[in-house]
Amino acid sequence: MRAVVFEAAGNLALVEREEPKPGVKEVLIEVAAVGVCGTDTHVFDGEFEGTVFPLVPGHEATGVIVAVGEGVTSLAVGDHVAVNPSTTCGECEFCLNGKSNLCRFWNGLGVVASDGASQERFVAPVANVFKLKPETDIYQAALIEPLACAIRGYDVLPRKMGEHYLIYGAGTMGLLMAQLAPRAGAASVTIVDVNDSRLDVARELGIENIHQNANDAGREKWDVVIDCTGNIRAIEDGLPRVKAGGTFQHFGVAPAEAHANYSPFRVYRDEISIVGTMAVLNSFGRAVEMFEAGAINPGPMLSHSFTLEDYPKALEMFRAGSGRKLQIRPNDTESRVL
Repeated sequence: MRAVVFEAAGNLALVEREEPKPGVKEVLIEVAAVGVCGTDTHVFDGEFEGTVFPLVPGHEATGVIVAVGEGVTSLAVGDHVAVNPSTTCGECEFCLNGKSNLCRFWNGLGVVASDGASQERFVAPVANVFKLKPETDIYQAALIEPLACAIRGYDVLPRKMGEHYLIYGAGTMGLLMAQLAPRAGAASVTIVDVNDSRLDVARELGIENIHQNANDAGREKWDVVIDCTGNIRAIEDGLPRVKAGGTFQHFGVAPAEAHANYSPFRVYRDEISIVGTMAVLNSFGRAVEMFEAGAINPGPMLSHSFTLEDYPKALEMFRAGSGRKLQIRPNDTESRVL
């Protein structure tokens, strides 16, 4: 079978390899779709902490089970599934204290040291695989993994009803956070992005307060400011816009060695809370339920699908900020505009 492999930082190849076999408590999945994510670019560039090369990328995956290993009773061949890529040791301080997403041995499939889904078939632990309803669109459902990350982001926010939200970035994560904000109690949601085409998607999703610059938003301060870009300039612009007593959330993934400047005095004087959010924690199952309940509008968020052969084109298009959500569909024979 075919697989995309990041052989080293900045070096990828399409290779032929043997089809894997599921072990105990594992399933073999024929991949339907895998989303291209900003994390993939950080991994490819060698910027993500802990990545071990060579590595098959791809962590936002759905597919169909084609084989099950010994001890698997909850899933069967033919089931449509979504995959939680986060695996942990289960033994460290953080795992034992219910904070497994902070596991010092955290291993995201396609991110750290285990192969991901940018291949025709791949193996995943059964505990990480969630069954979808037969009527659920298996391609759109690849958004469940980022939705699970968004739900985790809201889990760690000290939320109150009637607050005003400012979100930096109208990419996949910004759009998911913006769509969830009213359900989390937001009185208003403002989204900022310099990319006009991404702002068009936000409009299509019904987000009313859309700007290229927060200075044009008609509001000086917000209760909650969320950075979904990982861009240092956006972070430095956003943190001073937090209202006294409010919260700034680092959601976007910045390069591991990047640093941002801010005023410690303002954080002190205004009692600003700064919170991070890492991957998923007991949120993937909820994301499946929220997705299937229609909590987000997935259709407008997807724009292109690519074959494995066209993975470099997908990566280039993602870096250019073109299109909407991009997907790799490893078993397709041609790339498409969706």
